[in-house]
Amino acid sequence: MKPFNYSFANNLQNPSAHPGLLYWNSMSYSAAIDQLSTLSPELHTSPGQPRRKFSLDQVRLLLAALGNPQLSFRSVLIAGTNGKGSTASTLASILSSSSLCTGLYTSPHLERVNERIRIDGQQIADDDFGRLFHQIQVAAAQLLASGVLPQPPSYFEILTVLAFLYFAETKVHIAVLEVGMGGRLDATNVVDPLISVITDISLDHTEWLGSTIAAIAREKAGILRSNGTLITLPQLPEANLALGQVAMDLAVRSINATSFMPPVATAAGKTYAVEALGQSVVVASPLIGSHQQRNVALAIASAVELATTHQFPITPASIAQGIAQTCWPGRFERLTVRGQQWILDVAHNPAGAWALRAGLTATFVASGHQADNQPRVLVFACLRDKPIREMAQILFPLFDQVLFAPIHSPRAAAGEDFLAAARVTGTRASAASSVSQALQTAAAQSEGASIVVSGSVYLVGEARSILLAQEGQIL
Repeated sequence: MKPFNYSFANNLQNPSAHPGLLYWNSMSYSAAIDQLSTLSPELHTSPGQPRRKFSLDQVRLLLAALGNPQLSFRSVLIAGTNGKGSTASTLASILSSSSLCTGLYTSPHLERVNERIRIDGQQIADDDFGRLFHQIQVAAAQLLASGVLPQPPSYFEILTVLAFLYFAETKVHIAVLEVGMGGRLDATNVVDPLISVITDISLDHTEWLGSTIAAIAREKAGILRSNGTLITLPQLPEANLALGQVAMDLAVRSINATSFMPPVATAAGKTYAVEALGQSVVVASPLIGSHQQRNVALAIASAVELATTHQFPITPASIAQGIAQTCWPGRFERLTVRGQQWILDVAHNPAGAWALRAGLTATFVASGHQADNQPRVLVFACLRDKPIREMAQILFPLFDQVLFAPIHSPRAAAGEDFLAAARVTGTRASAASSVSQALQTAAAQSEGASIVVSGSVYLVGEARSILLAQEGQIL
């Protein structure tokens, strides 16, 4: 890695010209987090302020100043609207079970930013985070001072570069990288992936990616490489057509993961067998919901491709083991806290809401009769750029009571918007003053039935932290 000119960075004449950057020679984890938190999320724009312009050129300039760490490891790049995190975590678990040192980069996080950067399931240590964050700051300060960079790196760009630095110095065999948003201009898209995986595509982030499925699919197809490999599943016709056109133009070899789906309809949470690498593999994923079968199929197809084309030491046994050991919290996650059953699910858009609804139906309804513990109370929150009324129409009618929980995000939807959406569905609803109060009220009104917490990663993350603290668990 290239050495850093710390004295240059420490003696900038006008540090205040570069907000969010510090210029001392050491950085604690708490200081790094404080500095990171001063950066507004990329998708948040203040009234009257122009939207941030994304450019891979800027990310490449910063990486070049840091020695191009992204070139030192092999990678798989995963894009999509829903399911890319589940696919990434499943594939990473398979690779780790195959005795490969495996990096995993995902977003967003539930509780701590370290969750985004893992090696073989272990989060990056606080000291490593602070140290690498400081290196990025110094390099960025030099580039800004010299006019090479037109703007400071964003929150997501910093974390992506930090992950690349960590994976490079740890000498991972392979890294599984989840695209943050879109694909074409996402900071992760500077790598040269062995495989590009595209999960299910639906309408989301339309302000940034386009207002049609075809436009969004083309943005996500930006992770494809000339003569590369695409792994996907059949999905909406508009998405299939757009992906197919881009793949054909780039002479991409497309792999359909359908052969790794259950041979017949299989209930959520049930085991089934598929053939992979010439043997029967028992799929016993802890991820609940029939939609997860698609994500697991994509992970298996990716593992088979890595084994057969790129000679990674992956076996049928390591595929089965990796699937069974997958850990991806907040996705139809069931917790028991002081005798109360909770279901936490990050259903942050209509497609996710439909998946949650299907999972609840499959889990709590048998032979047309409601189970005694079918959830009656929903704790809900979402961001204001999400179609709250559509999500309300999908989810709210399943519950007797819906509680709005305010979340800490500049993009959070207002309580009055939530209550208006609830009135349209005819569902009884009220607003709490905090997430903690919403959980307490839900527990008091549940009558012993399970409680669902859903709608936003911010909500699920805060609720999960509160619930596990109540149970006395330490993450």
